[in-house]
Amino acid sequence: MKMHKLSLLLVVALCTGTAHAGTKEEIRDVVEANIAHTNKMLSQDPMRISKYGSKEFFSSGGLLNTIQRENDASDFEYFSGSVKHIEVVVLVEGQAAVAHYYQEAVMKPKGLPAVPNYRTRVTQAFVKEDGMWRIKAAHWSPLQGGAGTSQTVIK
Repeated sequence: MKMHKLSLLLVVALCTGTAHAGTKEEIRDVVEANIAHTNKMLSQDPMRISKYGSKEFFSSGGLLNTIQRENDASDFEYFSGSVKHIEVVVLVEGQAAVAHYYQEAVMKPKGLPAVPNYRTRVTQAFVKEDGMWRIKAAHWSPLQGGAGTSQTVIK
């Protein structure tokens, strides 16, 4: 009987570890898909945002912004970006997680000055809504020697 309980405990531990790795990978994939979308479409995917909106501090500084899918004004004349060193902290398996990573880019938001050396640290809180990971909150903080965006408010 002891061996059966030990085997069951081992199976549960292995399954829990596998599930935990699944959420981490899903979030990494979402972060990479979001930058790939912006590189290709020259705009950020509005569906990346929670249906309830996202609270965000931009890398340009300023006050807390509320991003809604329908008023997201992140369009670019050109954009070439990448992300690296993605670390994910799972808060609730399959429901909530936080991603920390670095983003670099050369960009020109429409109607705003170009940003030739965009380098920032990113923290994003993700929630799962209707089976998809969405951003609920974010903080963008420029690296020393890098620039934040020229975007300071939502249009």
